[in-house]
Amino acid sequence: MQAAAAAMVRLRPAWPVVERLSSKAVLALTATGAALVALAFAFGLQGGRASSEADTPPVASAQPGNVLAKAPRDYTEVPRLASVLPGDQAQAGDQSDPPSGSTRPHEQPMAEKQGSGPAAPPAGPSGDSLAAARQRRQAERDAARQSRLFASEAVHHGDNLAETGGVSSQPAAGVILPAAQPGSAPPSVTDARQAFLDRPGSASTISAARLVPPGGQAVLQAGSVIPAALITGLRSDLPGQITAQVTQNVYDSLSGTQLLVPQGARLIGEYDAAIAAGQRRALLVWTRLILPDGRSLDLARLPGTDPAGQAGLEDRTDFHWGGIMRAAAVSTLLAVGAEWGSDSDNALVRALRQGGQDSVNRAGTQIVARALDVPPTLTIRPGYPVRVLVTRDLVFEASGATP
Repeated sequence: MQAAAAAMVRLRPAWPVVERLSSKAVLALTATGAALVALAFAFGLQGGRASSEADTPPVASAQPGNVLAKAPRDYTEVPRLASVLPGDQAQAGDQSDPPSGSTRPHEQPMAEKQGSGPAAPPAGPSGDSLAAARQRRQAERDAARQSRLFASEAVHHGDNLAETGGVSSQPAAGVILPAAQPGSAPPSVTDARQAFLDRPGSASTISAARLVPPGGQAVLQAGSVIPAALITGLRSDLPGQITAQVTQNVYDSLSGTQLLVPQGARLIGEYDAAIAAGQRRALLVWTRLILPDGRSLDLARLPGTDPAGQAGLEDRTDFHWGGIMRAAAVSTLLAVGAEWGSDSDNALVRALRQGGQDSVNRAGTQIVARALDVPPTLTIRPGYPVRVLVTRDLVFEASGATP
């Protein structure tokens, strides 16, 4: 009775019963999955081997080329020459005349050498042709001695010479190719370096510039810095305007006693939205300064820097890796779907599938290219510290205020 009463008035609920997985069921599922994976690998390897063996043509079916089939089988079938060529006559003419009663072997006709019958006296060329042949050969020797290692494209090919039936009278003087020239820099970079070296300098050793007095007592000279903080942020997707507020008083450069830019003055500027690949800094310029009393000054696009003096501002950069990965995934799925097919399809189905594969591959390539062409997005949040680098003298009216 007491136990029943205690159970009725117990405030805590009963502990939940822990349910565990059956080890036998886990082992069975693991073994089944491993068997399926092994069968899939085996089927894939067998299918690839069978298709490769079926696509490989038999070696015995290969036929020799027409040129090899028409070629002579041995040296006995080579055609014989039966007359003296003009070149042989020219070579014979270049040498001195032999003594009387003696005959040189190379002056006899080829037909007599080969024992093909009595030789007929060849119709030798005239003296003018022999002289012209000597001149051509001498010109070719000189050109060969003076030629360089690399030949130019202007040299005639053998087929052109065979068609014209003569030898080119122009010397085959080679020209060094651009790849063989010293230096691996592109021509544009080389030209720029040469222009930098050849830039004319000043002939005078004394500078013509002279000291210029300041534009007034209330002047903020070049090299000064105006500290500020952004009021509005910027995002490089679109061009736009930015505003900032001066965070410290700025005094004149001569005496340092006249307050020129009080704390709280406003700055108006612009930022560049043309972002290149890999760029992390946003370029901005300041165009106008508005003082608290309503007066304003044109800043003529003074550059904006970070607190360290580096050009531009760097805060957050979005390279759109998510879009690139999605485009790559879509391209991969399209390529896999295009390659899916069976080798047993007929010719029409294979042609349609091949055309679809080409179109899908081009579409996937364009999708990835567009994703890669998207420039990074630069974001500068409000409140980011910024500096105005004064590059020309700014003349203010004397305010008469002292620190």
